[in-house]
Amino acid sequence: MSEKTPVDFWFDPLCPWAWMTSRWVLEVEKVRDIEVRWHVMSLAVLNEDKLDELPEEYRELLETKAWGPVRVVIAAREEHGAEVLGDLYTALGTRFHNQGEGSEKETVAAALKDVGLPESLMDHWDSTPYEPQLRASHKEGIDKVGQEVGTPVIAVPGADGEQLAFFGPVVTPAPKGEDAARLWDGTLAVASVPGFYEIKRTRTKGPDFSNL
Repeated sequence: MSEKTPVDFWFDPLCPWAWMTSRWVLEVEKVRDIEVRWHVMSLAVLNEDKLDELPEEYRELLETKAWGPVRVVIAAREEHGAEVLGDLYTALGTRFHNQGEGSEKETVAAALKDVGLPESLMDHWDSTPYEPQLRASHKEGIDKVGQEVGTPVIAVPGADGEQLAFFGPVVTPAPKGEDAARLWDGTLAVASVPGFYEIKRTRTKGPDFSNL
């Protein structure tokens, strides 16, 4: 039996689009021989040098709400191992996005409890000694695709042995079953073409969480 193909997935728990993509890739894991490995990246880190260029509402979001959750998540990884990230991300995303509880401290503390992690991790909310590890994890992901994109970033082994990395795909609602598999196969196909840069289509609505 062949080993499963590792799929590295970088996320910020605050991002609704990354959340949709993560639910899709978990569907792919059911129908393709892959294994998802979770990593932390940060929209706050990504945008910290260009806050003055951002709309006021988004700038306020990054300054007041984006740091706390990723600090707690990176602390969980450092103190309890990378294997806790998948379940913790699911708990956070379910509360943030599906249940609309927001990303406040109380919500993050409840998500920690959901997965059996200690509430003491909330001590990292306002600052953390693991900021270098957070920035290193973020850099590892974003360096694969460039500074012009956000979350998520996905990387897989390419046919030539080099890692194939891409932003997205941005998809709503998250497809399931064979639809998920077809999107996976197609994404890998276009991303593996030398020189392929970008594909977009008209977007008429935001994330659809109704079928999650």
